[in-house]
Amino acid sequence: MPLGNRHRPLDSVTGTRCVVVKMSTEANPPTMLAPPDSQVHRTEWFIMAAVTVVMVTLSWRGWWPVSLTEAWGFSTGGVCVWLVVREHMANWPAGLANNVVFFALFHQSRLFADMWLQAVYFALGIFGWWNWHRGGDDRSALRISRTQPWEWALLLCFVPVGTWGFRYLLTAHGGAAPFWDSLTTVLSLAAQYLLCRKRLENWIIWILADLIYVPLYFSRSLPLTAVLYGVFLIMCLIGLREWRRKSRSGGGAG
Repeated sequence: MPLGNRHRPLDSVTGTRCVVVKMSTEANPPTMLAPPDSQVHRTEWFIMAAVTVVMVTLSWRGWWPVSLTEAWGFSTGGVCVWLVVREHMANWPAGLANNVVFFALFHQSRLFADMWLQAVYFALGIFGWWNWHRGGDDRSALRISRTQPWEWALLLCFVPVGTWGFRYLLTAHGGAAPFWDSLTTVLSLAAQYLLCRKRLENWIIWILADLIYVPLYFSRSLPLTAVLYGVFLIMCLIGLREWRRKSRSGGGAG
């Protein structure tokens, strides 16, 4: 869910159903934007665009105490997560833009783990974009699936070890909140991996991370970013419900 991390990410961060339709690639080349049954309603596009314009304009004109960088981070992050909820392929380019914005924002706030997390998100975003498009059977669009036992085992080892390692590095380099920054970093990486694989449980990891991110960003005087992650939390709950419903109905489960 970068969002910026969460940002991630998060998928930032949100997808749904997928019906695999086989067809001739010569007569009907596959699209990189929207797999079958993942269309976003015109009203949703309008709302996302309107919110972005309003927020950026308010910051640009100085009509509220929020930096232009934070406003862009809010808008691109919100768009990314919602498109993941809707399982729309355009969540990936939106997420890449969000990574760039949050890299700059976290550098200013000395949240170094989150800053470098955006670079990792960027690389994972490129992989996730490709994998959602070509990672299914016979190089078809990827479908929603459950996390495998070996992946859970790997994550259960990665989270504590990664948190300890990041905390050591951040403490040595004067990070603002070394333990919480490290824990959210590792959780976000785990969630982003699951999102790239289109695993249903990515939402559970994002929810855990967002529950920490909200108070963390308030403590670092990033109120809009804290609100953004509160919105991410709500979207993640919606995404978990939607992906679970589609998985049970057979429309998205791989």
